[in-house]
Amino acid sequence: MRSQQVLGPPARSAIFLVVTVRPGAEAPVRALLADVSGLTRAVGYRAPEDGVTCVAGIGAQVWDRLCGAPRPARLHPFRAVTGAVHTAPATPGDLLFHLRAARPDLCFELARRLMARLSGHVDVVDEVHGFRYFDERDLLGFVDGTENPAGTQAAAAVTVGPDDPSFAGGSYVVVQKYLHDLDSWDSLPVEEQERAIGRKKLSDIEFPDDRKPANSHVAVNTIIGPDGTQLRILRENMAFGNVGDGRFGTYFIGYAAAPDPIELMLHNMFVGSPPGNHDRILDFSTAMTGSLFYVPTSDYLDDIG
Repeated sequence: MRSQQVLGPPARSAIFLVVTVRPGAEAPVRALLADVSGLTRAVGYRAPEDGVTCVAGIGAQVWDRLCGAPRPARLHPFRAVTGAVHTAPATPGDLLFHLRAARPDLCFELARRLMARLSGHVDVVDEVHGFRYFDERDLLGFVDGTENPAGTQAAAAVTVGPDDPSFAGGSYVVVQKYLHDLDSWDSLPVEEQERAIGRKKLSDIEFPDDRKPANSHVAVNTIIGPDGTQLRILRENMAFGNVGDGRFGTYFIGYAAAPDPIELMLHNMFVGSPPGNHDRILDFSTAMTGSLFYVPTSDYLDDIG
């Protein structure tokens, strides 16, 4: 089975589209999903060196309408996470389109083609245009994605295995849009910012465990499995922002072979482990959206129509 192009080098540009499917629109939506690979090839043929890709995900609320039985074993709606101070909300989302390329015009053209086919059949509930910010940094000024797995480790981290044979080769993906309070963040001394993240800002070197605050972003996002190994996910986060209304942030997108590691990370971030030890970064970053999708294989999508 051919997986969708979840794996790849960091993109310079991205568009994230989350839509809901209108009642009765299942047939044209299935037809579009079956043509995603063809539309991507058509747009990418104009500039093959710039690597435009599109990953399509399907949410739990629309799965039965579009695909019927069976359904992926771990597919369920995004579960809101409520801590004593901060909340990760659950927001609507039937389909996710994650477009990436080295140039924004390729992402835009592919998004335009997709939405032309879906016009009148879906409603866009979130659209974010992401960009690479300097040397893979987020708008807080720190390198994002340092601990991403690579090579065979990356494939293992994001690919559903034989425990769910009908859906082996696919992936799960969680998306969240975070808005940053950059004025408050920038007012902190660099040393305090580094303690909140758990890394040095300039060099990107992680603090030793004995110097890393328990509520730092790195500490709460390090998940150790029952066998003592670290559970990995693949982050494809992108910066975004509108200077006119002062809304800036990070679009979090995490791929995994199962949603469990991401859900545990979110619990540690928002509730804390132990409870009350929430991620310090949340005092400056507010989660605005939250959705979960299953990413079928390319073969599955090609045949869905």
